[in-house]
Amino acid sequence: MTLLFSLRAILEAHNHQGMLIPLADQYQNEYVAGSAKRLEWLTGFTGSAGFAIVLLDTAALFVDGRYTLQAPQEVDENLFTIVPLSEQSPQSWLEENTQSGDRIVYDPWLHTADTIKKFSTTLNNTGVELVALDSNPIDALWADQPPQPATPIVLHPEEYAGKSWQVKLAEVIATLHKQNRESVVLSNPASICWLLNIRANDVPHTPLSLGYAIVHTTGNVQMFTHPAKVSLSIKQHFGEAVTYAAEHEIVKALEQVASTGILLDKTTAPSVFAQMLPQAVLGDDPCTLPKAIKNETEIAGTRAAHKRDGVALTKFLHWLQNEAVVGSVTEMECADKLESFRRATNQLKDLSFPTIAGSGANGAIVHYRATPKTNRTLQQGDIFLVDSGAQYLDGTTDVTRTVFIGNGTPTREQQDRFTRVLKGHIAIATARFPKGTTGAQLDSLARLALWQAGLDYDHGTGHGVGSYSSVHEAPIGISKRYTDVALVHGMIVSNEPGYYKTGDYGIRLENLILVREDLPQPDGGERQMLGFETLTLAPFDERLIAWELLSEAEKEWLRAYQARCIVIPL
Repeated sequence: MTLLFSLRAILEAHNHQGMLIPLADQYQNEYVAGSAKRLEWLTGFTGSAGFAIVLLDTAALFVDGRYTLQAPQEVDENLFTIVPLSEQSPQSWLEENTQSGDRIVYDPWLHTADTIKKFSTTLNNTGVELVALDSNPIDALWADQPPQPATPIVLHPEEYAGKSWQVKLAEVIATLHKQNRESVVLSNPASICWLLNIRANDVPHTPLSLGYAIVHTTGNVQMFTHPAKVSLSIKQHFGEAVTYAAEHEIVKALEQVASTGILLDKTTAPSVFAQMLPQAVLGDDPCTLPKAIKNETEIAGTRAAHKRDGVALTKFLHWLQNEAVVGSVTEMECADKLESFRRATNQLKDLSFPTIAGSGANGAIVHYRATPKTNRTLQQGDIFLVDSGAQYLDGTTDVTRTVFIGNGTPTREQQDRFTRVLKGHIAIATARFPKGTTGAQLDSLARLALWQAGLDYDHGTGHGVGSYSSVHEAPIGISKRYTDVALVHGMIVSNEPGYYKTGDYGIRLENLILVREDLPQPDGGERQMLGFETLTLAPFDERLIAWELLSEAEKEWLRAYQARCIVIPL
């Protein structure tokens, strides 16, 4: 309560009536360093996506369908109204709760130009003013705010990257020439790491080096990052092609290129960049699409990573089947044990996200994370959902399995729901679609069996996945909200339909799948069809399957997949 009141006191002292507070760092990373967890510091909310608006007399926290159950458990609802994004947008809520003359402030480093444009459009003609701050008042209040991390930059070997940084740089420059751009500001650290074949450990679970870069068509790359991160060997590796400066020096550098043809990434460039460069073009980061299309080396690497990871997960499932019967295994112990099997490979670099291990009612919380306060002991008859992943040098994994605990028999309802989710999973895994198809066009295939029973789930069916990079990678996915980027050969996406019964159990079945154009084509077809190769190797719990609900084709796919998981070639 003191934190919220202290923030309001600062706002009121400066004649500000409110503040926009995103869950974001200045690079729009999904997982942020401790120094950027301002939303969590203020509200207590620990999810990976959220947005708050604090006014002098009220406040709201906006969450998507993954966090509608989690947020009320973590946030004091006497202080913050929790608003599902499916019911109302932050823009419309702000319009309803402000009046002419109000000044609403925001940190221009933490919001994109597109976000501010949406608020400005909604508030147009209302008399409410949006004001960019020079400094963030939360940083002034946060006495023990951690420093921004500065871990050493390391090279990501070409044996894993598949392409040299020189080849990638030439391709990006060619793209800029086609767009008549002289330079591009890379505000997404994942793009910089991909382009230069570098990695670091600045961000939890994602091997990123924080900072910015400006790529010029002359072939020069200006890097803006903490000087301590750049060793002499790194400087020698890149030679004169890359220059280095402290991160804050980018402001001076942008002033020098303000009159040239410069491109800003519309999804990650902070609003302050757009304010400084009014003539810049807001467009697509030229690294984003090629990064999403994995080359043959990366594809071979991810196959190897998934075989290794599948062995670890299958060992865990075997351990779980034996130990959970005893009735003394907790959710946190499960997460730790699964990590230990991955560490036993001697190739694990990190988890790709905090393991979600939810039993019973906790499994219905889509992005649940067990804590000492919520940690349950698995009980006979529980449905247990475990969503986990790993970072290896040759690939990034993400897999979810839902299993029945004990020697009994699942209920008819549990089997029905599990099987409908499985049918949706198989529908995506076996889909064939023409070139130009987007994930949005496939999304309903995963939901049809649930829809037929009057059921659904409130998250996307799939997200893009990086190569020893972010487990959630733009610009693709299988979801209602992905509309304009077509799936092409080499992209990796998750396949994860689910069902969640509040207060009872949750079901999600997730594999990673590779888009391929070299699959067998339908007899007599007139167009080339694309499809998916399933990468993940871990068995499904057949005790939860209502076999009579599966078609013969679905049974054939399932039996073949289960057989692949019994003998995983290494």
